[in-house]
Amino acid sequence: MNKTETKKKIEKLRRDLERHNRKYYVEAKPVISDQEFDALMRELIDLEKEFPDLKTPDSPSERVGGAPLKEFRTVRHKIPMMSMDNTYSYDELREFDERVKKGLDAKDVDYFVEEKIDGVSISLLYRDGVFVLGATRGDGRLGDDVTENLKTIDDIPLQFRGKAPAVLEVRGEVYLAHKSFEAINREKEKAGEELFKNPRNACAGTLKLLDPKIVRKRKLNLFCHGLGQIEGSPNFHGQSSKRSGEGSAVRSQSEFFEQLRELGFPTIPNAKEVKDIESVIEFVESFKKKKDRLGYNVDGLVVKVNDFKARDRLGATSKAPRWMIAYKYPAEQAVTELEDIEISVGRTGALTPVALLKPVRLSGTTVSRASLHNRDEIERLDVRVGDFVRVEKSGEIIPKVVAVEVSKRGTGVRKFKFPDRCPVCGGRATRSGDEVVVRCVSLACPAQLKGRIKHFAMRDALDIEGMGEALIEQLVEKKLVKGLADLYELAFDQVAGLERMGEKSAQNLFDGIEKSKSKELYRLIFGLGIPNAGEHAAQILADRFKHLDRLTRSTAEELQAIPGIGPTTADSVVDFFKDAGTRSTLEKMKKSGVRFDVVESKKLGTAFAGKTFVITGTLKHYSRSEAEQLIRKFGGSAISSISKKTDFLVLGDESGSKYDKAKALGIHVIDEHQFQNMVKQAT
Repeated sequence: MNKTETKKKIEKLRRDLERHNRKYYVEAKPVISDQEFDALMRELIDLEKEFPDLKTPDSPSERVGGAPLKEFRTVRHKIPMMSMDNTYSYDELREFDERVKKGLDAKDVDYFVEEKIDGVSISLLYRDGVFVLGATRGDGRLGDDVTENLKTIDDIPLQFRGKAPAVLEVRGEVYLAHKSFEAINREKEKAGEELFKNPRNACAGTLKLLDPKIVRKRKLNLFCHGLGQIEGSPNFHGQSSKRSGEGSAVRSQSEFFEQLRELGFPTIPNAKEVKDIESVIEFVESFKKKKDRLGYNVDGLVVKVNDFKARDRLGATSKAPRWMIAYKYPAEQAVTELEDIEISVGRTGALTPVALLKPVRLSGTTVSRASLHNRDEIERLDVRVGDFVRVEKSGEIIPKVVAVEVSKRGTGVRKFKFPDRCPVCGGRATRSGDEVVVRCVSLACPAQLKGRIKHFAMRDALDIEGMGEALIEQLVEKKLVKGLADLYELAFDQVAGLERMGEKSAQNLFDGIEKSKSKELYRLIFGLGIPNAGEHAAQILADRFKHLDRLTRSTAEELQAIPGIGPTTADSVVDFFKDAGTRSTLEKMKKSGVRFDVVESKKLGTAFAGKTFVITGTLKHYSRSEAEQLIRKFGGSAISSISKKTDFLVLGDESGSKYDKAKALGIHVIDEHQFQNMVKQAT
């Protein structure tokens, strides 16, 4: 590759990694395996090493995770909750050992090995032995305050059993045991709601609930493993310390675990102190057979230098400690027979092939379905019905077919003919341009309609309570709903008479539908399901146009001029609103009383008119949303990402890479005091 091609490749890798980071850390809905993510990251790192002038401060190789969600108060971690390097090979474990010994100028190093719990990382802060704050990791610097939800977990001590430091921050992993996970899904199935795909999803979703009573019922658990800040430590190993970090009051990880247990914290089980890296590898090998029988999900083992003083000497990179590495077990595979191929149809009309398998045990679960991705993948693998196929499953990712055991191919196999008609509605199925996806082009397709209703009613869109999958299935199958606008024309008696409904459930649903009429404009825009326009783009469009009718008349050129809206999104928006079916749907919604405008907050002036602001870091006198609201009230725009079109970067505490990018682009950087002065002058 020449430099121009490399630059394009690097930019694509960064976009992909940022998207997958958010899917994993914030939305808890990963779409690729850890191994695939790590391969993308390594490819990016290698290219940046080869072309160092193409590396930027905001590259995913320099940061971890995604921004926290907005449902809870945002808190700053005094000591960042860093990520860790990882490996899938014993040779790289040995290389890690060599780096550690070189950094310490030592011949031998003691290690401490722990289970890598597949849950949600959290921080627990105690003052004078009392639990005062619990937060998610978020992006490592800023997390969500989930104190009230964490208080419902029996494993978390609300007070210490003995003497402890004046300030102590304990870090751990909240997880959901298999039994609890299965119980939750049984309840969701009874209620006709969408099931959680795996325990980690269920755990992350539970911590985001606003009702601690529901959290309590779901029986989350905790294992502790790390130390954050610590101040004043009488009788904590007989020392007194005002230092912060992993190297303060206790001498080693093994001693730290003992101390935690004395204070009443549950520590990660099966942890072991070992004398050298070969002993680590022996432990990793022996644990492989145990991990699927634990009753909770583990996706590897964490190897830590045991001695805290040694850790202090080794330090950390901007991303991860040098004294710690995670060994992740390679994705597990199994061979089974492919009995048939089924085509599923999503809300965008995408036809996705699914392998129907002879049930096989894999990663502790029974697998009978696996992804075949798309038509090209079927052709690439040359997979045929009746073949024996190799299926791979990594952690919580949907199983996928990765290879065909050609040597086992019998004479009775048959090639699969990918349909040119939708298997649900019979409409034409085709693909356009460079797309690999084959789509049903019929807007009357029931499968697409079910997907669109589900998206429209989801929490981040119109948030219609009671609109679960089972109900959507009935509404479409009985032809009570033929389009999104029909939701607002449903008759009470029709719904109350459906299976598992009744008058109370029907009333709750109708209340939810009525409330959705006056939801924020950005929720409506997002709920309509415009291709390539996610929630953030919907917020930008709502802020800019203020009314849906104005947005429907916008041009691609007008849209591309808006900071944060790229050409792909602009073209998708224009095409979406040109469609006759879309126009008909919107007209019906308007007649039903769905609000198309935003609730205008009182303008304080136009001092910021035409100016675009980005806020980074934590402000002392405003929350992020309060500052953005002020900017808009004075006529300005507040967006989340830096570009050449940005006028001001407002710099808070613990700011990230946006500062470097702003300086490089020549953008005016102001601190919070200067921002306050601008507000005063505008007033």
